[in-house]
Amino acid sequence: MIDDIAAQKWDAIVIGTGIGGGTIGRALAEAGLKVLFVEKGHAGHRAEQTPLDAAMADPVARAVRGFWPDPVHATVDGQARSFHAPLGSGIGGSSVFYAATLERPEPHDLDTSNEKPHPTGGWPVSYAQMAPWFDRAEALYSLHGSADPLSTIAAPQLRDGPAPNPGDTAIMDRLRENGLHPYRLHAALRYVPGCAECFGHKCPKPCKMDGRSAGVEPALATGNATVLDRAEVTRLHADETRLTGVEIRRDGVSHTLHGKRIILAAGALSSPRVLLASANEQWPHGLANASDQVGRNLMFHLNEMFALWPGRDARFTGPSKAVGFRDLYHHKGQRLGMVQAMGIDASYGEIAHYLKGLVERSALRNSRLARELTRIPALAASKLLGNAKIFVGLLEDLPLPENRVRLDPDTPGAIRFDYTVSAELKSRRDTFRKAIKHAFKGQRTMFLSRTPEPNFGHPCGTCKMGEDPTKSVLAPDGRAHGVENLWVVDASFMPTSMGVNPSLTIAANALRVASLITQEQP
Repeated sequence: MIDDIAAQKWDAIVIGTGIGGGTIGRALAEAGLKVLFVEKGHAGHRAEQTPLDAAMADPVARAVRGFWPDPVHATVDGQARSFHAPLGSGIGGSSVFYAATLERPEPHDLDTSNEKPHPTGGWPVSYAQMAPWFDRAEALYSLHGSADPLSTIAAPQLRDGPAPNPGDTAIMDRLRENGLHPYRLHAALRYVPGCAECFGHKCPKPCKMDGRSAGVEPALATGNATVLDRAEVTRLHADETRLTGVEIRRDGVSHTLHGKRIILAAGALSSPRVLLASANEQWPHGLANASDQVGRNLMFHLNEMFALWPGRDARFTGPSKAVGFRDLYHHKGQRLGMVQAMGIDASYGEIAHYLKGLVERSALRNSRLARELTRIPALAASKLLGNAKIFVGLLEDLPLPENRVRLDPDTPGAIRFDYTVSAELKSRRDTFRKAIKHAFKGQRTMFLSRTPEPNFGHPCGTCKMGEDPTKSVLAPDGRAHGVENLWVVDASFMPTSMGVNPSLTIAANALRVASLITQEQP
């Protein structure tokens, strides 16, 4: 199999099968191009319902289950940490474990105006240019939900899902009493018979739409696509202006693949690492890195997780994770973010998982006793929290060049990054927390963390697009500056993190770039 694949020259080689890679691969395959998906992880089994487990440490066991096998190594606020980030490694990437909330950004996330000036001057692609691709991505991912009552743009064409459960309805009613504008979150679920919603774990049915079910599988169905799993890209070969080969390692053996177009979609923590590892005589600082911007401008969201007690009369049966609102999205002149339900109870298992993650990212990470002792406060908290529901506020992060992915020459396959929570971000965090407390006035709430908690599942910005090749990695069409047959379509391309989950924007941009590529082909 591998010899046959290596002998071909593919129309497009797509590195990574998450939202970006899966979506663009499908679009290109449906346009008639011969597409090869290259995936580091295992193909897995379609009937799996595996949850993402941060407590599992064995790299082989993690790899078989579709988790990123190794700890990431980070320096966060000056402290060195190693921990298992919520990242996938298999067909569909991290998206097979995601909570399937695909929210459209606001125009001010991309555009600048006198009323809402953009901190970077705006994206090189306007909201109006992206709007038709948001429409197509929403249809492709079968989004269900309701329109945001505060939106000033045309309502998206969303499908009606099942009725929300009485508990969520009660929460939304209380929010409206407080003068807020809740709506049904936009969920990438088809709600097939027997739908279990599969938030946080793999979906065994073609129901939760992710990089696998909405991307890779439909691409394979065209007959124009092939998947090569367990294939780690070690470097890209290039001359001054073009990629000439993709070097992979599979089962301990190196091979070189060839394609007319190479599309990098390995994720915002890995795509820049591949580019930096591909330095050569023509590109001494890393491929497509004449600007020294590859790996820089790393952003996450800050997660403001809190417990909400909906009251004794609230009954939670049926679909969950329904509630979201954007009243705090742009609040008193500050860029904050949306607030949404996480679809989980404040149960013992969930709290233990959360506390263990805090310990793993702290100075106590090497203490087995500390990890085990998290069970005690978790048990106590579960008794204290009772029937509380967990919500999260997604606070927008902004780009800083010193926050960056780094390459370790001794272990080039390892994920390493530096990240500091800036004073500006801490100030907006304080504002956000106060605004959340006020939004839920009259209801019992409790924040679950005193310190800033980056959402390590939302990395972005590390190969940002821009008009100026001295200040960006990608042109507005997604093509790398100076490398005519290389594109990047994962969250790396994003100039800012926005106030919503990035998945819909990644999918929409992948469709946009695919259209530009197919228009070029002879």
